Amino acid sequence: MIPDGYIKRASSTIPFGYESDDMLEGYLKPIPEELIILKEVAAAVFNGEISLGIAVDWLEAETGKSMSRPGLKKYVDKVYGRLGNKS
Repeated sequence: MIPDGYIKRASSTIPFGYESDDMLEGYLKPIPEELIILKEVAAAVFNGEISLGIAVDWLEAETGKSMSRPGLKKYVDKVYGRLGNKS
């Protein structure tokens, strides 16, 4: 049985907010604190409150992990819809 929040590893890259779990090969364990911050930052970007540049700096300051601007944009587009196409 797979614990709640775990995702199947789809590539060699580990998504922000997850880490490998040696106990469950092929699955990634969520890091709740990082996922909360990522969602908060992504919402602020989508709502136009902060830029992608400020957002990636904020993520790194809060978590100690970096994320690229294109990577964050891809996440925001996936979760909220494409930036710039708000209706």
